[in-house]
Amino acid sequence: MESTGVYWIPLFELLESRGFTVLLVNARHVKNVSGRKSDVLDCQWLQQRMSYGLLSGAFRPAEAVCLLRSLWRQRALLLRNQGRYVQPMQKALTQMNVQLANVISDVVGETGQKILRAIVAGERDGYVLAAMKNARIRASVDEIAKSLQGNWRTEHLFALKQAIDAFLAAR
Repeated sequence: MESTGVYWIPLFELLESRGFTVLLVNARHVKNVSGRKSDVLDCQWLQQRMSYGLLSGAFRPAEAVCLLRSLWRQRALLLRNQGRYVQPMQKALTQMNVQLANVISDVVGETGQKILRAIVAGERDGYVLAAMKNARIRASVDEIAKSLQGNWRTEHLFALKQAIDAFLAAR
């Protein structure tokens, strides 16, 4: 079986589960079919080369390794996509002239999320918001309170709420 994209995986797994010995062949090694290229010609060509012993199977890791790889790739994809939801939060904060990112390195961390949720809920007092900081945050309560002085325009608060909701839904 030729490995192209992810299309081979379901058939490979089905045949393997039914007891067939399935060899996965690297597509680069079998791409030089002479004449017109079609799936039928590819299959015939692969079968002929296999019968002559000219093909060897590519490495296919054990099932447990495939499971871990799949989970790891899914996690990486989610983390990459998560960044798309952080940028609108930062944009809304910038438009409000709230400089939270200057004193807290991660606005989606524990402290950042507490403060952002409180802002969306209606809290505007910088000292009340700064008191929500985690002990690991190096910035003082005064520094955080100063960074939270901004304009609380309705449209920017709406955009911030939408960005937070999208971020939480993507988690």
